[in-house]
Amino acid sequence: MQVAKIRYNDIDAPAMFTDSLQKTGFGVIADHPIHFDLVDCVYREWESFFQSEKKHDYLFDPIKQDGYFPTGTENAKGYPIKDHKEFYHFYPWGRLPDTLTGATEELYESLVDMTSTLLEWVEKNTPEEVRSQFSEPLKNMIRGSKTNLLRIIHYPPFSGKEDNRSLRAAAHEDINLITLLVAGTRPGLEAKDNNGTWHKITTDPGTIIVNIGDMLKEASGGYYPSTTHRVVNPEKGSNNDSRYSMPLFLHPRNEVVLSKKYTAGNYLNERLEEIGLKK
Repeated sequence: MQVAKIRYNDIDAPAMFTDSLQKTGFGVIADHPIHFDLVDCVYREWESFFQSEKKHDYLFDPIKQDGYFPTGTENAKGYPIKDHKEFYHFYPWGRLPDTLTGATEELYESLVDMTSTLLEWVEKNTPEEVRSQFSEPLKNMIRGSKTNLLRIIHYPPFSGKEDNRSLRAAAHEDINLITLLVAGTRPGLEAKDNNGTWHKITTDPGTIIVNIGDMLKEASGGYYPSTTHRVVNPEKGSNNDSRYSMPLFLHPRNEVVLSKKYTAGNYLNERLEEIGLKK
């Protein structure tokens, strides 16, 4: 499974990126416009937040889906054990801990802007017979969306008392249209190929991993694969430190038609119920 690493400003970047997404569901972007210092600042601020008891003051709203989600909240679809992680959902209209600066909001806006460019690349390089299935241009689908979500994730060290089936993030596919994942602070991300073999997704600090979500698979009639991925536990005898990551999940507006069967809103609600975040 060869996930392409693309330099953002290369002349052939749009075609190479789209080709990698179509073949593997993933692409890695280097030399992009998101500054490393900004990413590092956001990671440091959220590390302090997760280490404090103040996080419990921001417990998630089950209706709005913003705020802090404690360890043991979410499980992958079809997997009975909750993931070994805690996380925070940030929306521009939602709550932001008062101990944080504006760096999180700046990163969110920068990533959304970058996504618009990447979706233009994808649409331009998608065959006409597939592109004609889109109900509107891809970048327009996310414009004005209230469900574009930055998830800040903390994978705590294992104490040894957890269920032996517990995983940092069990095998799953993303629900949304497309995901931009700022490189995690430690290794662990793996993706599964069509033969069922798992491959490590290795990235340098400062790169951004992009992967297809189920909604783009639905909207493209399966042309773009929503590849199964997971975050594995540290190997025995290896460093059992915390791991942090920050995926930005780009969602179409609720009313966007994905297919004859689904709007984006209907699809999202169905999946949130399946993974235990909504009842």
